[in-house]
Amino acid sequence: MKILMVSMPSLHFFRWTSQLQDSGHEVYWFDITGMSTPVERIHWVKQKTAWKLRWDFPGRIFIKSRFSKIYRWIQSKNERDTVKIFDYYLNEIKPDVVHSFAMQISCLPILNVMQNNSEIKWIYSSWGSDMFYSNQIRIDETEMKTALKRIDYLITDCFRDYKIAIEKGYINQYLGVFPGNGGVDFNEELIMPYELRNTILVKAYNDAIGKGINVIKAFTLDLLPLLADYDIVVFGADEEVKNYINNNEVFNQLKYKVFLKNNFIDNQDLLKIMGESLIYIGNSISDGLPNALIEAMGMGAFPIQSNPGNVSEELIKNKFNGLLIMNPLDPDEICNHIKEILLNKEVLKNAFSYNTTFIKQKYDRELNKRLISKLYENVFEKNIE
Repeated sequence: MKILMVSMPSLHFFRWTSQLQDSGHEVYWFDITGMSTPVERIHWVKQKTAWKLRWDFPGRIFIKSRFSKIYRWIQSKNERDTVKIFDYYLNEIKPDVVHSFAMQISCLPILNVMQNNSEIKWIYSSWGSDMFYSNQIRIDETEMKTALKRIDYLITDCFRDYKIAIEKGYINQYLGVFPGNGGVDFNEELIMPYELRNTILVKAYNDAIGKGINVIKAFTLDLLPLLADYDIVVFGADEEVKNYINNNEVFNQLKYKVFLKNNFIDNQDLLKIMGESLIYIGNSISDGLPNALIEAMGMGAFPIQSNPGNVSEELIKNKFNGLLIMNPLDPDEICNHIKEILLNKEVLKNAFSYNTTFIKQKYDRELNKRLISKLYENVFEKNIE
């Protein structure tokens, strides 16, 4: 079967696609941004990359950063049209199935082309805020509903988003819940025993959706007596988070390390840190089931996690195997959660045993690899009926 993947270049997409190596399928990738160079990680995939610019002229980045109006005018002449390039590529390779990852990025830009090629089956993987936060991230509701009518197969990273898709008019086949990256390699050698863990890990993404700064503000003077023996590791931080930490009297009395968002941590290194962490904290006002949450729980860290649209409840039983943040904008609530769990070692210990078993059963990469391979086989069989 010929499968045409449509996605921006991202780690989650590469990890998902890598599971199809040696599957017998002929796999293609259309980089929807048109700006990526060929990616060695998926070298066995036929890749349509670096198609966007007619000429990547010297000084382009400098002009973009300093003279935005001039740059936009140049690019109006210099950029190739996504619809035309995709339409030509689609007709060149004639795939059996097109698989788009994320609505706004990889479905809507090619919607007209897919409507004009209704005989080609279309799979859509909903990622992150696609469904739950669609209005706020400026996905046109009419376009989205039109796309959902055309899409033949739906994959989501949580059950919440399947329900929302139905409310928005999706009526075709549902292929199930899968993590955006396809699954996790839970290396047992990296899972440190509960008794030896002394790290608190914070995902500090801080933007319109991620609210990491509120987690950092939750580390108050009240917590200091409880934190003396712990290392605080912060990843995905921006300059606001970094500056707050560096100028904060609480953090000045703690042992901490900050990884900036632009200082990329390799996934295996992050999993190692998770395997040493007693607690993991993630906080946002919108998401699907975060891959980082899945990874942290599977590596044995106790999760304190925000719960937008009740999505985190699909994995976390509050006060049993994790704690749910109900108001991600309230540092006091997060502070109380940290204090509560540090004073309740029995819950921590029991959650460690439960989560490492429960998450591995659901998200182990080898298990999901077989399920995902079968997923495409089922689509192919229906395609030839």
